Amino acid sequence: MARSSGSGAWAALSADLAAAADRVGPAVVAIHARERIPASGILWRPGIVLASSHTIRREQDITVTLGDATTTAATLAGRDVSTDLAVLRLEPSGAGSAGSAPPIGDAADLRPGELVLALGRPGRDLTATLGVVRTAGGEWRTWRGGRIDRMIRLDLAIHDGFSGGALARAGAGGAEIVGVTTSGLGRGAPIAVPASTVDRVIDQLLAHGRIPHGYLGIAVQPVRLPPSTATSLGLPPGGARGAITIAVEPGSPADQAGLVMGDVLVALDGEPIRHAGDLMAALGTDRVGHSIAIRIVRGGQPRELRVTVGDRGER
Repeated sequence: MARSSGSGAWAALSADLAAAADRVGPAVVAIHARERIPASGILWRPGIVLASSHTIRREQDITVTLGDATTTAATLAGRDVSTDLAVLRLEPSGAGSAGSAPPIGDAADLRPGELVLALGRPGRDLTATLGVVRTAGGEWRTWRGGRIDRMIRLDLAIHDGFSGGALARAGAGGAEIVGVTTSGLGRGAPIAVPASTVDRVIDQLLAHGRIPHGYLGIAVQPVRLPPSTATSLGLPPGGARGAITIAVEPGSPADQAGLVMGDVLVALDGEPIRHAGDLMAALGTDRVGHSIAIRIVRGGQPRELRVTVGDRGER
């Protein structure tokens, strides 16, 4: 009886997974924008295809193979290398045959150990990989400074055309896409960008074609402040830290504001700066083009400078 019950459970799980692929798979497309193997993408909205930016190697003569095996032309609407996301617009003739957008779910309640499917289409046929959520953490910054709403690491096999595919799970109302898979943000390890981040980036790319990122033009390293300096700044003397400037790009906003090598940054518009991650987090999109106050320590003495935040572009 136990063996029969176990077999029935496995058969039910198998049927559920296949049904999930059937439900979500038609929205997974193949993108022909590089040599050899196509990359995967997702028909995220009517006429709009989501892709991984690092798989779009050319910006002209892009075609997309849809779930019904028809091929249509597409144009690059914009990309954001900091989140490894790109948006394509299908040509009107192809958009009409693309079908409806997939069911999009919320990755906010993903849990470590939860079963998920990674679906791709590196050609005409759909591919599926079963795995589990390895890590489901909080907000994080990519190595290029992009803001991702959740750290979602996956424990599953990476196949050809993996990046740009759909991360799917079975919800109460059926299968849904909760993110896009990529190997471009985790040093080759599989990561998923949650749907909430995708929607935010798509809106900005469709509106502006790119996403501005704050830029000062400096390189920094964390440093511990001497107790006397920390006291003069009103900081706890035991563990106060800052970010020491080790390079200043000529002509950059920081250079124009008077920052020099050896300056220790301790705050940006009142937000503590202890390392490069704090600096990137403080230089949000909304700060580009605005003058902000930078509190520094130079020669052991606190000073305040003002700098107009530049746009990093694709640096």
